Amino acid sequence: MGDFKTITTDVLVIGAGGSGLRAAEQAVAEGANVTVVSKSLLGKAHTVMAEGGIAASLGDVDPKDNWEVHFMDTMVEGVYISDWRFAERLAKEAPDRVFELEEMGALFDRTPEKKIMQRAFGAHTYRRLCHVGDKTGLEIIRTLEDRILHSENVNVFDEIFITKLFEKDGKVTGALGIDLKKGTFTVFESKATIIATGGCGRIYEVTSNSWETTGDGLALAFNAGAEMMDMEMIQFHPTGMVWPPGVKGLLVTEGVRGEGGVLLNTKGERFMLKYSPEKKELDARDVVARSIYREITEGRGTEHGGVYLDISHKGSQFIMKKLPGMYEQFMDFAGVDITKEKMEVAPTVHYYMGGIKVDPNTGMSSVKGLFAIGEAATGVHGANRLGGNSLADLLVFGKTTGSNVAAYISSVNNSRIDSRDIESEIQRVKSFIKENAENPYKLTEELRKTMSENVGIVRDEEGLDKAIKKIKEIQSRIKDIGVSGGMVFNPGFLQCMELENMSQIAELLVIGAKMRKESRGAHYRKDYPKKDRNWLKNIVFTKNQNGIKTSFFIPPEMPDYLKKLLPEEKYD
Repeated sequence: MGDFKTITTDVLVIGAGGSGLRAAEQAVAEGANVTVVSKSLLGKAHTVMAEGGIAASLGDVDPKDNWEVHFMDTMVEGVYISDWRFAERLAKEAPDRVFELEEMGALFDRTPEKKIMQRAFGAHTYRRLCHVGDKTGLEIIRTLEDRILHSENVNVFDEIFITKLFEKDGKVTGALGIDLKKGTFTVFESKATIIATGGCGRIYEVTSNSWETTGDGLALAFNAGAEMMDMEMIQFHPTGMVWPPGVKGLLVTEGVRGEGGVLLNTKGERFMLKYSPEKKELDARDVVARSIYREITEGRGTEHGGVYLDISHKGSQFIMKKLPGMYEQFMDFAGVDITKEKMEVAPTVHYYMGGIKVDPNTGMSSVKGLFAIGEAATGVHGANRLGGNSLADLLVFGKTTGSNVAAYISSVNNSRIDSRDIESEIQRVKSFIKENAENPYKLTEELRKTMSENVGIVRDEEGLDKAIKKIKEIQSRIKDIGVSGGMVFNPGFLQCMELENMSQIAELLVIGAKMRKESRGAHYRKDYPKKDRNWLKNIVFTKNQNGIKTSFFIPPEMPDYLKKLLPEEKYD
């Protein structure tokens, strides 16, 4: 059968972050045999960068909080293009998922009354984020990883890169992966496949995302025929490190501002009083990011291209208790003692609201047998994600999707994958090993530079046209890229495969940004600076024989009991 081995499983989970592990845990609990594949090492997931907390309306600190207010905050932050069906489920179920996580062994900070401590966060009406200092995401991964490793019906394979999804009769039947440690191929035959690979932050030069986040799962799904939605919506977190260069973009948690940190320009002005006098540093992320961007571009930024974030006024004891990770991060990487000194920060690409369009009840994509969760899926966050909703998202929809997958596989059989399709894909992957080829790193840097310069916090038609033209040029050159050597621990070889995915997702992002001729949430067009009620809809892309098919999506009408919770959207 060629130079590959075959593993047969009920459920293949691609991605071992919080969403993938939560789905795997649930599917196993309901009787499924699960295989989890990770591009990196188990435990090294982007979930650990979600430091601030889990958004859940427990009401432990602010008793007036409830799911209805959380729903309103989510819809308003998404600028009314979130699918209300996702937002309602998220708001209603998040508290139970937090308690469930606690029962699994997660430890949360406590109030004096021994309730779960909740902190303030940007654009939340109440203090809502359940946290473990500034290491909440790490605690989620630790807890779920422990559960997975002690489950008999889960197999975990790390440092495996999935190159293709296989289909038969309109259904995904499995995938091909290459072991980056050994250079060997494995075919995973599955009844159902879950994409839980996160976003695509690495298509930009400055991002909080680690090296793995190159849009692989999104490209896999798109090439398998899945619908993609809200691809123009990528979030710039207001605060990433700017110095030294080696850590530029590394996340500075919103928890710093939630605990009382203030933003200052080089004149010592607390500039958010000017841009957002009521919410100040805790306004929506797009508002704070654009405010920082303006201060920098108008000449009131630091020598390294940032602004100052100061929490030293809260005192050493408070900071070391509430933000120990941030103290260590700045001390170790920048030599800055945040108990005494200001931090330098600037916006950094952080989270993709766009992704694979899935059914709100099942989590299945438009392709049978293919599911998606977490940052790889879309529908919850609309035009802008509310801080802390990412962890709520992965817990709520990780559980429901895992449960739905377990139900789905009960009536499905494994299908054998045609060996000719497997051999064809193996030869395609091997073709990147060649002499005198174009350097994949050079093309990757050209792509990142293009996206950063033309498709950033502020966009316009001219820049988007430049980006499209450059992306098309890069795609025409991808056939010539390659590296020498072998397939074992060859980062250049991996870069070749990643670049294909990155350029494809970048193209969808730019096409969506060019189509949406308005400003809404994280998508800001200086040539169309106002919201347009005609764009109260979502852009959907599907791959077909002629290239990219475009359509639009509007959710079913919202029921009256939810309508009454929302303030009327204002248009200029």
